[in-house]
Amino acid sequence: MFLINLQGKESIYEQIRQQIEKFIRSGILKPDDRLPSVRALADDLGINPNTVMKAYQELEKNGYIYTVNKKGVFVSKDLETDKARNRKDALHMLKTLKEEGFQKEDLLDLLEEIYGKEGTC
Repeated sequence: MFLINLQGKESIYEQIRQQIEKFIRSGILKPDDRLPSVRALADDLGINPNTVMKAYQELEKNGYIYTVNKKGVFVSKDLETDKARNRKDALHMLKTLKEEGFQKEDLLDLLEEIYGKEGTC
């Protein structure tokens, strides 16, 4: 399941974290799916359990997973999709631009610049 490059530039825990995030975002791992225990994953990968623990702690801090004592580690239910998160970020940015004095017409001009005039790509 995991492809870890022991000689890579990125730390092993970061590779694990990124791969789990990718599996969750792509739907390979679904809400409430159980992840391998820290010890099991460390044994499978031949790495120190503290490395897996660090990746899991980061994932939990960022809301991707949750831990149930004596039950295991699971994928969170309440994850925002990338599209929802991007929409929220764009809305925040647009509100900030409005507060800084941008008019609706200015923003529409910028959108036309990015997407082209209506009817063209």
